[in-house]
Amino acid sequence: MESITSSLNFLDALLGSAAYFPFLLLGTGLFFTLYLGFPQIRYFSQAWRVVTGKYDKPEHEGDASHFQALTTALSGTVGTGNIGGVALALYLGGPAALFWMWMTAFLGMTTKFVEVSLSHKYRVKDEEGFIAGGPMYFMERALNMKWLAVFFAAATVISSFGTGNMPQSNNMAIGLETSFGISPMVSGSVLAVLLGMVIIGGIKRIVRVTEKIVPIMAVFYLIGALAVIVVNIDHVGPSFLQVFRDAFSGSAATGGFLGASFAYAFNRGVNRGLFSNEAGQGSAPIAHAAARADEPISEGMVSILEPFIDTIIICSITGLVILSTGVWTEKFENTFQRFDMEFIAGEYSDNNPEHQRELLSHLSYSPGNDPIHEFDGIITVMNGISSTRGYTVIHNRSIAENVRYLVGDQPFSGELEIINGELQDTAVTVKGYSLVHSVELTSKAFTRGLFGEYGQYIVSIGLVLFAFSTAVAWSYYGDRAMTYLFGVRSVMPYRIAYVAGFFIAAISDTSLVWLISAITIALMTIPNLIGILLLHKDMKHTIAEYWEKFAREQSSGS
Repeated sequence: MESITSSLNFLDALLGSAAYFPFLLLGTGLFFTLYLGFPQIRYFSQAWRVVTGKYDKPEHEGDASHFQALTTALSGTVGTGNIGGVALALYLGGPAALFWMWMTAFLGMTTKFVEVSLSHKYRVKDEEGFIAGGPMYFMERALNMKWLAVFFAAATVISSFGTGNMPQSNNMAIGLETSFGISPMVSGSVLAVLLGMVIIGGIKRIVRVTEKIVPIMAVFYLIGALAVIVVNIDHVGPSFLQVFRDAFSGSAATGGFLGASFAYAFNRGVNRGLFSNEAGQGSAPIAHAAARADEPISEGMVSILEPFIDTIIICSITGLVILSTGVWTEKFENTFQRFDMEFIAGEYSDNNPEHQRELLSHLSYSPGNDPIHEFDGIITVMNGISSTRGYTVIHNRSIAENVRYLVGDQPFSGELEIINGELQDTAVTVKGYSLVHSVELTSKAFTRGLFGEYGQYIVSIGLVLFAFSTAVAWSYYGDRAMTYLFGVRSVMPYRIAYVAGFFIAAISDTSLVWLISAITIALMTIPNLIGILLLHKDMKHTIAEYWEKFAREQSSGS
């Protein structure tokens, strides 16, 4: 596990967590925002008119309506990123991370407009007569860069597991276990079967399912969130101001939260913002390519609404729920996952400013400047409690308290070996108090509202709907990529593997799943951004053609 973790962290450092990545993502959005004259503002009202069907014509070619394409794409983006992803961003970067999620969404509205328009413009029909589109097609047909198209399509298949499959399944399993006590093995099995029943039906069944689930799940979740905000209304304003106050300075240590530098909050906010709305990743264009429309720009306008709905509305509400309740700084009792647990040399306190600074440097992964050393040695435990001094347990980026060592449900007594900061005895379970993150953090926040403890059930049910619809949408993205790479015969084996992966992820380590997700997102995003930047003139020309044609049709009354 240690070698796997090290390899994944190395890849993440080269991709999603690299210093250049947020600048590439935001820089692309900023470039197109200025180059195209703020289309996310100028075309916003037109986007609503298009999605409501005002300009629809039955003779237009495609497999889905504008609304169905929007809901399918939204089902791919409105998922665990809105419930667990926001919580993870705040847990990692504090309030400042939410600001950078907003910036990612605002600039991402333009990025998505561009990538969707170009993907729709260069779409094709597959061997069975269904629409096939996405960045791989404009890379091949417009840029004549087959190698880049193949790389992107392969990255899409990998990311369908890392983005749309594993985090959704894992977070659903955790939510159902936390709220209802359902074993991840059971929930993973049942939901995998349901997933298979939907995705085997292809795009026609997928759009019918998503157009019903998406509006229902959004309303259901927002009612629960507003019930928390009403109770904590006095803290909403200060929390909102703190987001802006910390945006360019980083978030200071408070409670169990050990702080986050500006660079770390910036990177985590942008990264989680991308996971939430996928603007720039190149995934949503695959769904939008299937829309019935003869004008690529009209479908591009529809996609402008996605980051707005997904991040600026839904993620903001989740963020304010978590910040206003203060749960992001509180420690809760939980079972420590080994991936998130570390034994360090020395005894540290989160009330000591010097200790806070040293631990923050350590948690920010600063290899050359890390003042913290891993603990090596033997600890003696009696009735579950360690009597050994000179070490501290870190779990979930916080100093663990009331740590207990168990075998099954019984307290452990004896000696435990710690090597390179890791507990060697895999039979021993460690429990205690620490910060929580992802879905569990959001669930804790939802218990601080009008519904009390029942609020966690809103998160669990909402999560199942959100995450399941995301997994459904991403299966379509993956099978379109498989079609591009290997033809339609490869789709069914892919779908079977996708369902199997969905089950396996339900019983996997949460933090490991999120790390894999961060890597796979970047694998898609980087080639997609390169592709749309190379086609900037094509995009501007296509917009000009659209408005000329639109003006002619309006004047003729057609």
